[in-house]
Amino acid sequence: MLRGYLGRRLAAIVPVLFGVSVVIFLLMHLAPGDVTTVLLGPQATEQDRVALRHTLGLDQPLPVQYGRWLERTAEGDLGTSIATSLPVTDLILPRFVNTIILTVASLFLAILIGYSAGLFAALHARSWFDRGMMTVTLIFGSTPPFWLGLLLVLLFALKLNWLPVSGMIDMAGDGGVIDTLHHLVLPAVTTALAPAAIIARMVRSSILESLGRPHVLVARAKGLRRRDLMRRHVVLNALPPIMTITGLQLGYLLGGALFSEVVFAWPGLGSLLYSSITARDMPVVQAATMLIALTFVLVNILVDLVNVLIDPRLQES
Repeated sequence: MLRGYLGRRLAAIVPVLFGVSVVIFLLMHLAPGDVTTVLLGPQATEQDRVALRHTLGLDQPLPVQYGRWLERTAEGDLGTSIATSLPVTDLILPRFVNTIILTVASLFLAILIGYSAGLFAALHARSWFDRGMMTVTLIFGSTPPFWLGLLLVLLFALKLNWLPVSGMIDMAGDGGVIDTLHHLVLPAVTTALAPAAIIARMVRSSILESLGRPHVLVARAKGLRRRDLMRRHVVLNALPPIMTITGLQLGYLLGGALFSEVVFAWPGLGSLLYSSITARDMPVVQAATMLIALTFVLVNILVDLVNVLIDPRLQES
């Protein structure tokens, strides 16, 4: 039955990616501006623009352009960047690795902070710590990452001079792992705080719900030790919604990483996507967006599989 469940989930990827590709394709064509003006400059003649549109295939109807792109993508050809004339694959894969580094570091921080704060708040429900922690999570959960990033830069990079303000390595240094981790701190913290706040609130809510279930109350009345009570009856029952919200936060982490990459000049997919949107480099934008969407969908399928392994009844839903 697990194979059938996995097959259904994998089959659902196709319409999701198709919908994402259509939306991105239409949005890029509806956006103001002209790629020929970006490439040729405002002084170019209309004849030059028409010739470039024909060369790039932009004079064809939108369904024809989309069909050609979809056919090439299905064959594994992501096309060539309009702005740099380089293969799109060569552009996005190294940047995607850098984005994964930032996202994994941010996810680790979000899980560490969120699980610890949520569990401690649940175990001390309605205390001053619980109220204060929920207030802090509400603030950080509503804070835009780019604004928070600028505040962290102002404090830790400019005022205290503890951490570097931008980039992935120090151009004057050796560029080793320690140097990369040093540059990773600010963008990772910036990206992680909002998901950590959401995870903390879900952990607290799920733990409190599990603590109020009848079998837990009976076990507590029988004198079961708190540690054993949490391990045997509370945490396992609370895991499925916690795992689900953690998986969903990966989408936010990828999106937040895009903002953090621009703020901190982190050489990832976000900064490439930002420059490609500005240059109306449609092949790069479409490929990068599809890669992000595919990553998000696969991670959520993985989370669902973990939940099914914890509670097999979920595969029936």
